[in-house]
Amino acid sequence: MYDWPEIRNDNHDFWQKLRQTALSLHPDISLPEQLEETSAIDIIKHWQDFDLVFSQSCWGVLSLGLIKHVDILGQPNYSDFPGGRGPFYRSAVIARDGIACHPPKTPSASDLTKVCAGKRFAYNNRDSLSGFIGLAEDLSDQKTPLSQSKIETGSHRASVQAIIKGDADVAVIDCRSWALAQAYEDKADQLIVIGWTKERFGLPYISNKKRDDLTKSTLKSALLKLGCYPST
Repeated sequence: MYDWPEIRNDNHDFWQKLRQTALSLHPDISLPEQLEETSAIDIIKHWQDFDLVFSQSCWGVLSLGLIKHVDILGQPNYSDFPGGRGPFYRSAVIARDGIACHPPKTPSASDLTKVCAGKRFAYNNRDSLSGFIGLAEDLSDQKTPLSQSKIETGSHRASVQAIIKGDADVAVIDCRSWALAQAYEDKADQLIVIGWTKERFGLPYISNKKRDDLTKSTLKSALLKLGCYPST
């Protein structure tokens, strides 16, 4: 889910560490040697594939039906990213201007009642918890409607680019993607975080329900050894 070209090698290195850790626990299980890259167009088919060993998904998609096809293996640690805390993450509401807002000291969202009012809202897709659903829920809790002016971009990175270009005014980006944008997206340093959603469980690692129990339990143990958190 964070397969930016700039960190693709890091993702492959993570799989190698996870694979070797799992094989050290149970040498007889069968694990692919390399990650398989999947396009966004084929991602639902990929997640539902009976042969799926290991992947990462979003709780938004899971809550809309994917959970019937997969088992949760564990939760990544978001503590390295502003807005993250252990297995929990927030999304940053970003804009070209406004008053900078630090992550709240409680799990609740910051005051979002004015951050989207009358502004063009860019989002990756409507199935995304971090890019759409979470903000809509938090605004509803604060008795504030989501902006009527919306632009679907297809990815968090494209949403950041839309704000930079002036095609939209605000977007909501999960804290890890926002850290990636600040590191690798030109002119992202000109944007400001003007709000934060409430804490939610981060994007979980998954396997298909048809995968054998030994492989799944071994991957769960290996993830814990690498600093991840138990599945919810």
